Amino acid sequence: MRDVEWGWLIRYIHSTGASAFFIVVYLHMFRALLYGSYQKPRELLWIFGMLIYFALMAEGFFGYLLPWGNMSYWGAQVIVSLFGAIPVVGDSLTEWIRGDFYISDVTLNRFFALHVVAIPFALVFLVIAHLMALHEVGSNNPDGVDIKKVKGPDGIPLDGIAFHPYYTVKDMVGLGVFLILFALVVFFAPTMGGYFLEHANFDPANALQTPPHIAPVWYFTPFYAILRAVPSKPLGAALMGVAVVLFVFLPWLDRGKVRSIRYRGPLFKFFLFSFAISFVALGYLGLQPPTPAYTMAARVFTVVYFAFFLLMPWYSSIDKTKPVPTRVTYHAH
Repeated sequence: MRDVEWGWLIRYIHSTGASAFFIVVYLHMFRALLYGSYQKPRELLWIFGMLIYFALMAEGFFGYLLPWGNMSYWGAQVIVSLFGAIPVVGDSLTEWIRGDFYISDVTLNRFFALHVVAIPFALVFLVIAHLMALHEVGSNNPDGVDIKKVKGPDGIPLDGIAFHPYYTVKDMVGLGVFLILFALVVFFAPTMGGYFLEHANFDPANALQTPPHIAPVWYFTPFYAILRAVPSKPLGAALMGVAVVLFVFLPWLDRGKVRSIRYRGPLFKFFLFSFAISFVALGYLGLQPPTPAYTMAARVFTVVYFAFFLLMPWYSSIDKTKPVPTRVTYHAH
């Protein structure tokens, strides 16, 4: 920020890019929930996508410590200490992750290696696998119709379109809009009021000075709110982990006969949008101090969050659905 030419720009692009990445990923995941992109035959595609999400979470967490700011230091202290809640091996595992008895230069060095080399390499291979799985089954669509089912005499799917020029032009427009918004944040509101880059992280790490309120970056706060909502530390850590992993099992939890929300019944729509509201609400509550009112609200939204997954086999199987067209529908604009 101070000693390197254009250091401020590099840091703000990096911090804004991390938040922008997670915004795009969460929108991508929500669209998959809307259109049932995780359903058969796309189970492997969905699993690779979730592995990318887990790798991104690891990348975000390991990178969060590297600025060596005060919030980074104490945030890493809290998250790493959660592994101590694991029975029998917890304390040894925590010490092994840190590489020391406390967060130190050793921790910084290994987190740097993981953030810059190991996790990016894993992400590259997972993205390649994700695209290969997508190429095998074909893209989903808002109708939830399998585009490879109806083929012409030449064996080409009738509902498929060429990647170029259709998707390339479409994505160029999306990329242009994204870069405009990205530049506006980088140059005019790089900290986004403390959401993208916390004010406490402009202070150097200090083991003797705890920030008044410790919270992770916004894209982890829904799960952090679940952790804080449970009085028992081991149970809270377990529920936080389960809240992340449950996404993997969606292809088998969903017993619905149709994919797209266009042809879903009212039950699925109710549970899906209740889940979306609970996710955003938990994200907000994770950023706030743990007052009794906020804690109670977090518990209510945690129940709603888990109800979406755990009740899915029931409500998706009894929900009334509309007939799905055999071909992709087209509406002229």
